[in-house]
Amino acid sequence: MRLGLNRLKTFLKKPKVIIILAFLSALFLLFWFCLPKPLFNSPTSYVIDDADGQLLGASIAKDGQWRFPPNAEVPEKFKQCIIAFEDKRFMSHPGFDVLALSRAIRQNFRSKKVTSGGSTLTMQVIRLATKHKRTVWNKLTEIFMAMRLEVGYSKNEILSLYTSNAPFGTNVIGLDAASWRYFGRSPDKLSWGEMAAMAVLPNSPSLVHPGRNRAILLKKRNLLLDKLHKQGIIDSTTAALAKFEPVPDRPMPLPTLAPHLLERFKADHQNNVHGDTRLKTSIKSTLQQQVNEILERHHQVLKSNDINNIAAVVLDVETGSTLAYAGNIAHPEDPEMESDVDVVNAPRSPGSTLKPILYANMLHDGLLLPNSLMPDIPTQIAGYHPENFDLGYDGAVPASRALSRSLNVPAVKMLQQFKYERFYDALQKMGITTLKKPADHYGLSLILGGGENTLWELSGAYTDLARVLNHYNKYNGKYDPADYHNPVYNISTEKKKPELEKSGLLDAGSIYYTLQAMEEVMRPGEEMLWQQFSSSQRVAWKTGTSFGFRDGWAIGITPKYVVGVWVGNTDGEGRPNLTGINTAAPALFEIFRLLPVTRDWFEMPVGEMVKIKVCHQSGYRAGDYCDETDDMWVPKGGLKAPVCPYHQLVHLSANGKWQVTGNCTPPDQIINKNWFVLPPSMEYYYKTKNYQYRILPPFRPDCVQAENAVPMEVIYPKDGAKIYVPLEADGSRGRVIFNAAHRQAGVKIFWHLDDKYIGETKDFHQMALNPPPGKHVLTLVDGNGNTVHIGFEVLEK
Repeated sequence: MRLGLNRLKTFLKKPKVIIILAFLSALFLLFWFCLPKPLFNSPTSYVIDDADGQLLGASIAKDGQWRFPPNAEVPEKFKQCIIAFEDKRFMSHPGFDVLALSRAIRQNFRSKKVTSGGSTLTMQVIRLATKHKRTVWNKLTEIFMAMRLEVGYSKNEILSLYTSNAPFGTNVIGLDAASWRYFGRSPDKLSWGEMAAMAVLPNSPSLVHPGRNRAILLKKRNLLLDKLHKQGIIDSTTAALAKFEPVPDRPMPLPTLAPHLLERFKADHQNNVHGDTRLKTSIKSTLQQQVNEILERHHQVLKSNDINNIAAVVLDVETGSTLAYAGNIAHPEDPEMESDVDVVNAPRSPGSTLKPILYANMLHDGLLLPNSLMPDIPTQIAGYHPENFDLGYDGAVPASRALSRSLNVPAVKMLQQFKYERFYDALQKMGITTLKKPADHYGLSLILGGGENTLWELSGAYTDLARVLNHYNKYNGKYDPADYHNPVYNISTEKKKPELEKSGLLDAGSIYYTLQAMEEVMRPGEEMLWQQFSSSQRVAWKTGTSFGFRDGWAIGITPKYVVGVWVGNTDGEGRPNLTGINTAAPALFEIFRLLPVTRDWFEMPVGEMVKIKVCHQSGYRAGDYCDETDDMWVPKGGLKAPVCPYHQLVHLSANGKWQVTGNCTPPDQIINKNWFVLPPSMEYYYKTKNYQYRILPPFRPDCVQAENAVPMEVIYPKDGAKIYVPLEADGSRGRVIFNAAHRQAGVKIFWHLDDKYIGETKDFHQMALNPPPGKHVLTLVDGNGNTVHIGFEVLEK
């Protein structure tokens, strides 16, 4: 044994042996590392498919080629066709075919020119990857590299590389792209005749050219079909029928069902270059096409008013997946339409669409109950003067009705109470990323569209609310923070176990009442009649209209779906009648009619609610002086809600006509009664729309009025207001309408500005004044001697 080892060592030390071993080692290293990495590095097209794998759209690659990303799956028909046509011993040779090479050499020698290459499919993969010119030396190199390819790859992988990178004529690379360009279908749906035509193309890709070489292509295709029949792959009937099929001609346009989603996928991929340039989305292609058609129909009507653009998105509540994504109409032939702009992802003023989120947050924090009365009177806050859309006032309105009617003044009052800084933070926690500036930049205007949001994020936020409400009972009264996330347009197979918590960003009870209020909105053209039809879909929805009639919004919510629609002009041009209710809402409900109809509604989350007594007239927690109360389930935060401030105990004379005090009437002649009393400014408007409201009787002339019972109030301006009076067309400064309210009808009010008498009013207490710039004091004195003072400032600029 030891002698044999010594002889081996002596042999290995010989110079010739060392040279041979070194050569073999170098040859092995050359063989092992001869393949380029990666094998193919050409740019690929961006491709999106629907949830079932059907093509939605694709864009041409950077090098101008239609080259889809590699597909590991090779259709069986193509496999049979290409092997029969190109390389019949493909499944058994080591990368080169000695018989085929010998035949090629013999044919070339006889014809004295190159008529056959003898390349195997493996060698053709190498040529496609290296782009070698056809020379004898390159042929030997290809054989060498093909053998290495066979060592590292399976036959199916090699066939997949060929199928994905072979030229198919004009600027089409790969079977996937070729199948869609020439037949308008995916490869797995091609017939034997169509697949045979695909198999012969890479051998002579110039055969596919509009108006050229049709006869040659047809002949090659038919010869291949005969060969398939001869080999027993197809029967005679299949072969005969396949020969009647036409060969591909002029390339067909690819589907463009979701062009804006394709562009979004390109942008997202380029910002985070990971993964394939082909994506299987969550889009339902049939729904996508139907939504596109609905938007196009509405566009044809809206453009008569120079409203050019409309967008919509349909989301699945459970997953947040996008079922339809129509970023705009599709009119690339008309540049003025600017239809290439993806409005689903464009920041726009949301109008009133944030009001439900504020309402839910206030319920959650116990700042109000679902039907608490909110002031609806002329309001000025630090120079900000919000107005309702109809320019009218209700005096006081239940919070839920203020939401369903989308009243602006109560919403601003609510935000003033909640604080716009807290609301700003709440929106960001819900995934709103478009508020780029500090909260102070937006102020109270945030609730009326003073910021910007996208249809994508806003629809996603409402989807989150519906998801939290659905999951509340599913998770036994707990919350999953992961329920708050932006929508997705890809299919994710990753499933995480929810990390449940006892409390959430918003409690289920507050969300439930918010959606209840949103369901009460009157649908366009239906006047509540939808409730009489059992087939009608129950939808909670909200519209929005931005300042200047630039944007119309509508977002609808059901337990399973959320639909968002935006209407407007991408250049921001406002148009008359461009409101959410008139333009976006009709399209919203038409889209909902495409979705499965269910009368199921959100289950009341009783575990997150408590039953309390609520004042029937005011909607606040019942106090000692509320005669009429209701037992009502409210969110748990409602236990912290304030007690009714509008009911008080009043002392009346025996006949009930006067208020009296113990100083002017014996106690046994005083009637104590609970009374619903609004402040004079609220009462002024409220009594005109609520006939059952009873005005508090005045004090008897011989009785001293209580200090806190002044029967009049200045409606506008409020104490401390800053007013700017615009100039008229002739350059003179205009006038300001000062407005006051008095609880007692027929009483005169005497007006004084800076201690100077300026006039009197009766019944309708309004005065047009033109005070100069600077600080002023307005004093009102009624006929009974009651006095009110307010200070205000007129701004010069």
